[in-house]
Amino acid sequence: MSTITEKIFSRATGDKEVKANEFVIANADYAMAHDGTSVLAVRSFRKMGIGKVWDPERIVIPFDHLTPANTDTTAALQHNIREWIKEQKIRNFYDVGEGICHQLLPEKGFALPGKLVVGADSHSCTYGAFGAFGTGVGATDMSEIFASGKLWFRVPESIKITAEGKLGKHVCAKDLTLKIIKDLGIAGATYKAAEFYGDTIEDLSISGRMTLCNMAIEMGAKAGIVPPDKKTFDFLKGRAVEEYEPLYADEDASYTAQYHFDASQLEPQVACPHNVDNVHNISDIPSTRVDQAFIGTCTNGRLEDLEAAADILEGEKVAVRTIVVPASREVLLEALRKGVIETLLEAGATICSPGCGPCLGGHMGVIAEGEVCISTANRNFKGRMGTGGYIYLASPATVAASAITGEITSPTDI
Repeated sequence: MSTITEKIFSRATGDKEVKANEFVIANADYAMAHDGTSVLAVRSFRKMGIGKVWDPERIVIPFDHLTPANTDTTAALQHNIREWIKEQKIRNFYDVGEGICHQLLPEKGFALPGKLVVGADSHSCTYGAFGAFGTGVGATDMSEIFASGKLWFRVPESIKITAEGKLGKHVCAKDLTLKIIKDLGIAGATYKAAEFYGDTIEDLSISGRMTLCNMAIEMGAKAGIVPPDKKTFDFLKGRAVEEYEPLYADEDASYTAQYHFDASQLEPQVACPHNVDNVHNISDIPSTRVDQAFIGTCTNGRLEDLEAAADILEGEKVAVRTIVVPASREVLLEALRKGVIETLLEAGATICSPGCGPCLGGHMGVIAEGEVCISTANRNFKGRMGTGGYIYLASPATVAASAITGEITSPTDI
């Protein structure tokens, strides 16, 4: 009678059976901090007076948020972390240009079924796309994991989300995700683990499942989990850094709530400023000008996302500045081999080095006061990409279509 989450925590604590709402001390399988959060985590670790991390093989540090360094302050902070990484003999370090942390951990084989993967970043729930319990913690909490490999948790209750039906043309995982967030609300799954089921979910690619789980945090969830299947195992062949055991919910597992969605009736969705759950059918969006289009981030910077944008942009020209940031070096290389990057460049898009780019308002695409950006990112909070700007969230196809017309446009209209 256990959910996937309860089974993962039972394994991570070594207890025979752990149930929701119990407080436990769990062993992390892998711990991640990026260039933004590792600064505080390392500072706190040093204050503890501990000489060595618990296991340098299980710590992963990618540089992705402000890369390449945008100021001398950023450069100095990153230099300091590089020195600490050498001191601690941490091998799983991915420097400038390797990609976004939530793309790299799956690519490099750390996001594995049945594992507890903890990141000092809220979108660490992405790893649930592989049947892991992926969750974010604060930077000072991460310093405790660096020191001991353990952290306390209240085992989350679980909700079950089922989506049935075939997605229509130019409708993708991002649209389904926005629809779910709209119906549940930004606090509708607070501190819950969301398990995703149904033939729609089974039909999603690995990239689509990553998009879905990535945004579980946007409805308050502690984790989003897709039960692993053949697609999962095929992706992990040659990638997995260690053996793993997939875990599945029992048929009589207990959920605090269940939700059902008919994906066959879904049209492209748009989240309007300034909340992620302010979601509307694109057919209901009034004429809205766009100053910038942004395709990328840990939500939609993967190969199939760039391909979806290229399909729309092929033979067209963008009417507004259009920024494309591949999620990783691997994605960029494959997009180059397939001619996707050439198509995007010929359409007038600007390609930036793999990383987070303007998503967090760091650099390479920050918008000015009063400007409008349509983005494939996961958040549209006020000030997110620049003080006084307006962010609309949509799929890569919708963003590409809007880049052509200069206003929010359905990809079915191109």
